[in-house]
Amino acid sequence: MLPTLKKHQKNIFYMNKIYLISIFFYFGCQVSSNTDKWINSLPKPANLTNEEFEVYLPQFQYKFPNYYDRIKAINKWRLNTPYGLFCLGEERGIDKDPLIRHDSSDCTVHILTTMAFAESSSYLEARNMIKKIHYKQNGKGVRNPSFNSRWHFTSDRILHHPKTIDITSKVANAESLETLDIELNKKENGDEFLDLNWTSKELIQFIPIEKINRGLLEKLPKSCGVAFVKRDYFKLGIVIAHEGFLIDNSRLFHASSEMGKTVEVDFLSYMKINKKYRFDGVMFYRLVEG
Repeated sequence: MLPTLKKHQKNIFYMNKIYLISIFFYFGCQVSSNTDKWINSLPKPANLTNEEFEVYLPQFQYKFPNYYDRIKAINKWRLNTPYGLFCLGEERGIDKDPLIRHDSSDCTVHILTTMAFAESSSYLEARNMIKKIHYKQNGKGVRNPSFNSRWHFTSDRILHHPKTIDITSKVANAESLETLDIELNKKENGDEFLDLNWTSKELIQFIPIEKINRGLLEKLPKSCGVAFVKRDYFKLGIVIAHEGFLIDNSRLFHASSEMGKTVEVDFLSYMKINKKYRFDGVMFYRLVEG
């Protein structure tokens, strides 16, 4: 009788475990479904004025108190935002485009503005946050928005900005990494790519594109940044050709010049077009709140 009783108790234990897992899964799906319904019920941000847009920022703060959940939610809200190349500026000087905007994005603008909106409850807060994200400090520790003080190079920002921390070497073993010795913003002929009176010698590690797989993606945070390396750009003093958000270890949210808008795609499927890799490698970076 005793072995039979133990077997019966074991069966009850596993049945209860399966039941609890099913309950958690059900309610998790319900929460996800409800939040998606709420996001889909909102007017598209590209159609809103600044005043209308900022009404929703506190609501995202309330509904998504976790920063990374909020990053994901705002990415979903901003789907189909029209693509616009180099659409941020300083509203004066060389580039008179807006300091921050929500009606248009290129790949980097989508990253920077989404991060700013995720930490803001008003448009004024977002303007102040974009200064922290998009511009370097001067010698006195002050960020004065100007063309020359921007983080122009994504690889430079990933390596040195405290809000976009390079985690490439943490998710891939040493044998899977490639190290690039490059002077950013310096072309092969010695000229600067951008007239900044600035270059930076860097050793940059990236993962060759053919070594990216599902197992590696599972090592990443649920919301992080991904930047795509293009070897053809090295001669220009540039490393990164494109970037976006990697959400839930599988979905790429990015402003696509090809599609003319911000889109969501399967990350591994996106890496190839016509059976050829779009890029030569990737860098991953952690998003930092505060």
